[in-house]
Amino acid sequence: MRISGVVGVMLGGSRGRGEHIAESDVDLGLYYRAELDVGALGELAREVAGPDARVTARGEWGPWVDGGGWLSIAGTAVDWLYRDLDRVHASWRQAETGDFTFHAQGGHPLGVPDFAYAGEVALGVVLADPTGELTDLHRVTGHYPSRLGEALVAGLWEASFLIRIARKAVSRGDTTYVAGCLFRAVGMCAHALHGHAGRWLINEKGAVASAAKTPGAPADFAARAHGVLAQLGASSDELSTALDAATALVHDVTVACQPSH
Repeated sequence: MRISGVVGVMLGGSRGRGEHIAESDVDLGLYYRAELDVGALGELAREVAGPDARVTARGEWGPWVDGGGWLSIAGTAVDWLYRDLDRVHASWRQAETGDFTFHAQGGHPLGVPDFAYAGEVALGVVLADPTGELTDLHRVTGHYPSRLGEALVAGLWEASFLIRIARKAVSRGDTTYVAGCLFRAVGMCAHALHGHAGRWLINEKGAVASAAKTPGAPADFAARAHGVLAQLGASSDELSTALDAATALVHDVTVACQPSH
């Protein structure tokens, strides 16, 4: 069944990367252009997932997740995710220049980096591609942009800055503020390690564990990163201890991301 506007389909998420478990969702990226026939997609969803299945309008799930459908097919969770193909191309061009921004989006506490669209194509598996456009994009995005990696490493300044401003909340016992600063600082460390290694990181989930596996990552990175947030406490001494640990972690990540000679 052909759906007007759909250019191709990719398998993404953990299944696309070959890192899934039996319970993992099946993430299908529906890459579209121009007027996507949402009505026809809804008919297809009901055909394969039952009469109660529905799909969203474009953009209904937010500016970066876009829209799609949460379906259940033969007992397996199958997520359809809309992706505007022209926007994906723009994401790739921007990644090549090393320019990036984290965008606010529900369900993404660190924010969605605009290079995530290009990374999804790089890490996914092409399932349907009549024109060959997705296959070509998958091929080029397989070469991680060196400028993006350099920019993510340079972004470690923000991690250090966050720790400094978090110290101003210690005397007030403002655990929530400190936790927010530390979460973002750890996230920036994970992105820097991936950028230094030339590996795509497109989601907060599992980011720390993935960063720990990158070449040259500081010893015990995952344990140290999780430990920073594991028991923050509320007293000045407890919060200061956590911030000291974070300072040491950011320092070690910065050293690890220095160019090799």
